[in-house]
Amino acid sequence: MTNRWLVTTVDLAGTFVLAIHGASVAAAAGLDLLGIVIIAIVSAMGGGIIRDLLVGETPPEALRHWPLITVALAGALLTILFVQQVRTIPEGPLIAIDALGLSLLAVAAAEKSLDYRLTPIAAIMMAAIGGCGGGAMRDVLLMQIPAILRADFLATAAIAGAAVLVVSRRSGLRPVWAAWAGGTTCCLLRLVAVLQGWHLPHL
Repeated sequence: MTNRWLVTTVDLAGTFVLAIHGASVAAAAGLDLLGIVIIAIVSAMGGGIIRDLLVGETPPEALRHWPLITVALAGALLTILFVQQVRTIPEGPLIAIDALGLSLLAVAAAEKSLDYRLTPIAAIMMAAIGGCGGGAMRDVLLMQIPAILRADFLATAAIAGAAVLVVSRRSGLRPVWAAWAGGTTCCLLRLVAVLQGWHLPHL
C-alpha cells in the first residue's frame, strides 16, 4: 500500500473536522453529552466504515486501530468544552467546516479505492460514499432527511473532486498533488454552490 500514509493523514484530518461539525449539529439539536459524542463519532467515522466494508477491509480500520476513534473523540470533547461558543457560530463557518470535512474524506476514500485497485468509476463512487456516508447516518439518527438528498452539491462535489483526483493520477501527477487538486475542487465547489444557491435540476 504505497499511499497508506497519505490516506491515513487525510482520513485523520477529515475525521477530526467532521467530528467537530457533527458535535456542533448535535449540540444545536439539544442532545445530552452522550448524544453529542455518539453523533460526532457517527458523523466522523460512518463514511469510512462503509468505505472499508465495501473495499473488503474487515474489520474496518476505525475499529482496529486507536487513532481514528481518538481523533473523533477529541473533536467531540473539544466541541463540548466550548459548546457555548459553538452555539454562537454563524451558519457560514459551519458550512465551511462541513465542506472541508467532505473533501478530506472524499479524497481519502478515492485514494484508498485506487490503492485497492478498484476501477476509476468505483473510486469516484466510493468518494461520494466515504464523504457523505457519516453525515447521512447522523441525519437519520437526528430524524432528518439526509443532507445528501437535500443538498444538491454535497455528493456532486465529492464526485467532482474524486474525478479530478483520478484524472490527475492517471495523468502521472504525484499522489499528494492529485489529492490536493481533488480535495480543493470538492471543497470549493461545495462552498461556491452554497453561496450561489446552485441546485441540480428537479423533475
